[in-house]
Amino acid sequence: MSPEPLVACVPNFSEGRRRDVIDAILRALEVPGARVVYRQWDPEHNRLDATVIGSPDAVRASALAGAAAAVRLIDMDEHRGGHPRMGAADVIPFMPVRGITMDECVELARSFARELAETLNLPVYCYDRAAFTEERRSLAEVRKGEYEGLREAVARGERLPDFGPHEIGKAGATAVGARKPLIAFNVYLSGTDEAAAKEVARSVRESSGGLPAVRAIGFAVPERGCVTVSMNLVDYEVTGLREAFDAVRAEAARRGMEVLASEIVGLVPQAAISEADVAELRLEGFDADRQILERLVSAGAGIRGERLEEFLEAVASDRPTPGGGAVAAVSGAAGAALVEMVSNLTAGRSGYEQTWDRMREVATAASRARAEFLALADRDTAAFDRVMGAFGLPKETDEQRAERSRAIREAYREAAEAPLEVARRAVDLMEAAAECVRVGNVNAASDALSAVHELSASVGCAIANVEINLAGMKDEAAAARMRSEIGAIRARAREWSETAELVFATRVG
Repeated sequence: MSPEPLVACVPNFSEGRRRDVIDAILRALEVPGARVVYRQWDPEHNRLDATVIGSPDAVRASALAGAAAAVRLIDMDEHRGGHPRMGAADVIPFMPVRGITMDECVELARSFARELAETLNLPVYCYDRAAFTEERRSLAEVRKGEYEGLREAVARGERLPDFGPHEIGKAGATAVGARKPLIAFNVYLSGTDEAAAKEVARSVRESSGGLPAVRAIGFAVPERGCVTVSMNLVDYEVTGLREAFDAVRAEAARRGMEVLASEIVGLVPQAAISEADVAELRLEGFDADRQILERLVSAGAGIRGERLEEFLEAVASDRPTPGGGAVAAVSGAAGAALVEMVSNLTAGRSGYEQTWDRMREVATAASRARAEFLALADRDTAAFDRVMGAFGLPKETDEQRAERSRAIREAYREAAEAPLEVARRAVDLMEAAAECVRVGNVNAASDALSAVHELSASVGCAIANVEINLAGMKDEAAAARMRSEIGAIRARAREWSETAELVFATRVG
């Protein structure tokens, strides 16, 4: 039997500063059958990158949901950042991973582009392998002039989109493509001479006669006190990491600059990087288990793909993850499964006709929640792994110590936010579970009450994991908001538990 087709999508969004917007987009990307395996946001670039892997249909649904959240929450008239951009959901490329050809990815991208335009009333351009014309194969050409320039061009009747309205609104436009896995590779250089960084980028990029299959821009990075050459290696088999790094280093040396560090943003194919590259390219924060594409694919769906025994063995090991936050999420999934079961045992059964429609709605919501809880289990595990990785960053210089401190704070924030999201969803589902106790099939009332207790346990475990991570955030205002929220969640969970107990006693007493 051939393996299930897998597609990767790397949507880029024009938001890297407002954490509530970032979280909303990432939550939207989590749909059944699609796994967000990597995420990174950058305040200076004001940009969020995510990588989603799953079946073609699931990844398509994930990309559409993420784009919808971005369009709703981002006003491009207000957006400023160091990275070229033309829309809230700026770029959405699809890539074949397994069991699917590039031609099929092109078909997927073009079909998705049409759906995106029609669903969100958004101008959409097809680029790279999905382009309808040769001049639109280049993303840089499609995005030329960025949001402001494209808006003016379209208003003149020029550079019209492939799909969607012939005007650029506050959400901007989106480029949808199909391509090979691209490596986003940044090399940080000493000094603050942005003009010199731009010269280096011009020397190494293909469009200026430099390295083939390399796109590059140079700009200042004030928060690091240096400059960077940010590259996209669009075909690593033509120009790889070593060649790109060596070229930047040589051009920088001619201008009196030194390489400080480099980083890979997002994922990289196994064939593109060796163990020696991590040290020799001075890669910062690289995590092979989390960034090498094939390792993520071979790992299946994380906790979602494990047998219960395997998951419990992992919890029982001497590794810090998966831990209490993941267990809280799995408890939530178990509670959701019970809610779904009771709903299915009620809808269509004689004597409960008045509840059939509502129970079918509850069953659908519980099924969706079950998948979301398991996705959150993986998110919680990844979040705390990032905390451990941040503590492992170098701390020899003042700059390294400052960067390490920032990374630790951000990692702790995500480590608190992941279980908080578990608690939010668990307490929300407790209401439906209590409803099942009240109006569901009386023969399954004990299962409905079990769902209430399972979800209550999920809330309690999740909150404990929020609280233990708050101290590491160092953002007292954010910590205070989280403490206030978990207090309200606790109160709601207690209320639903007590209500369900009373109703249960009445129905079966």
